[in-house]
Amino acid sequence: MNGHDGRSRDAYRILQDWLKSAPPQLLEHRREEAELFFRRVGITFAVYGNTEAEERLIPFDIIPRILSGQEWARLSRGLEQRVKALNMFLKDIYGPREILRAGIVPPELVYLNPYYRPQMQGLSLNSGIYVQVAGIDIVRVDDEDFYVLEDNLRTPSGVSYMLENREVMMRLFPELVGMQRIRPIENYVDELLGTLKSVAPASSPYDPTVVLLTPGSLNSAYYEHSFLADRMGVELVEGRDLFVRDEMVYMRTTEGPKRVDVIYSRIDDDFLDPLVFRPDSALGVPGLIAAYRAGNVAIANAPGTGVADDKAMYSYVPDIVRFYMGEEPILKNVPTWRCRERESLSYVVDNLRELVVKEVNGSGGYGMLVGPHATAEACEHFKARILANPDNYIAQPTLALSTSPIFTEKGLAPRHVDLRPFVLTGRDGVRLVPGGLTRVALTEGSLVVNSSQGGGTKDTWVLSE
Repeated sequence: MNGHDGRSRDAYRILQDWLKSAPPQLLEHRREEAELFFRRVGITFAVYGNTEAEERLIPFDIIPRILSGQEWARLSRGLEQRVKALNMFLKDIYGPREILRAGIVPPELVYLNPYYRPQMQGLSLNSGIYVQVAGIDIVRVDDEDFYVLEDNLRTPSGVSYMLENREVMMRLFPELVGMQRIRPIENYVDELLGTLKSVAPASSPYDPTVVLLTPGSLNSAYYEHSFLADRMGVELVEGRDLFVRDEMVYMRTTEGPKRVDVIYSRIDDDFLDPLVFRPDSALGVPGLIAAYRAGNVAIANAPGTGVADDKAMYSYVPDIVRFYMGEEPILKNVPTWRCRERESLSYVVDNLRELVVKEVNGSGGYGMLVGPHATAEACEHFKARILANPDNYIAQPTLALSTSPIFTEKGLAPRHVDLRPFVLTGRDGVRLVPGGLTRVALTEGSLVVNSSQGGGTKDTWVLSE
């Protein structure tokens, strides 16, 4: 909210003036109303590994995070460039493999990656697009630079919270919202549906049938699955609702079988088709991959996209951008040490107390060590894990992440934040709604924003130019 000189940044001036005149009792009352709204609507998530299978409410902070139009323009250009390059990379590694022959990316990082799917090799997708929905985690460290923290390309989640956060802010703070020209995000669902329909097979009818495939109500993101299906006006299905006949996918309905053209899959690759991946999967559809290979159904995101979003491959993305786009990356990568390399491993184990160490395929804030906040015992334990399997870890410096104000019992206080914009890619190009999901570390000094680790969310405002 404030620059280094202590003055309010331009984008925040109206909000700061409004906060000065708003009594604390009003803010506390609005915070309670927001919590009641989320409970009534049922916006919860489950925590895997919790013995009581507890459904939790994601904490919501009522102070919005604001970006200027100029900031968003720079950020959106970088996001579009990055996602285009990642799509080109996936098309290449499952096709001619030019980047591997050029020596830009080590082949073992592809072929030994647990998310690499040899069944996709040589498969020519109708649309040529592997990642229709991407969630790119962004942090900033100063007024100018945005850094990509992580590329989420498999089943990125959180967009329902982005939309619900905006709705609750408009309900609770209409006078504040009305003071500023905030760019809308409500069209995200229409853009998502348009993106999905755009990648339908050539044999599909003029208005393709789209379904959202969910693992079921026990999944941690089930609220989002049902939310998106309802908003898009498409069927929310489980694997048992679909079947394959003559390499065509059909949905069981009360009026008989109905052909399915596009599946927005929110289940892991391993469970998609028991005839191809895990034979014990009860979540998928037998024969689905055969229909997919025949070009009779589109799956978004495509199986095998995870090879491009693990944390070891992340460190090569700037080179991937240069190789395919012939441009310098607009968004920066956080400097990364790959423990699979001897010199990097030596540096990491000698400097654990200053680094953040992550599992290559970890997610949700699990499997990581934040050195500056860890005990000596935890560092020694993690050191042993790294030395036992160095290929499984990368390390990064602890960045001085930007902060955003949150409302606490003692008034406004700074907390670290990141931003997950959602990038949609269809046959007709790249679509971004202005903003994304801002995640906030509610604990003072914490750098971990994940909801499973106690983080919260807030609305993200992008102002018109």
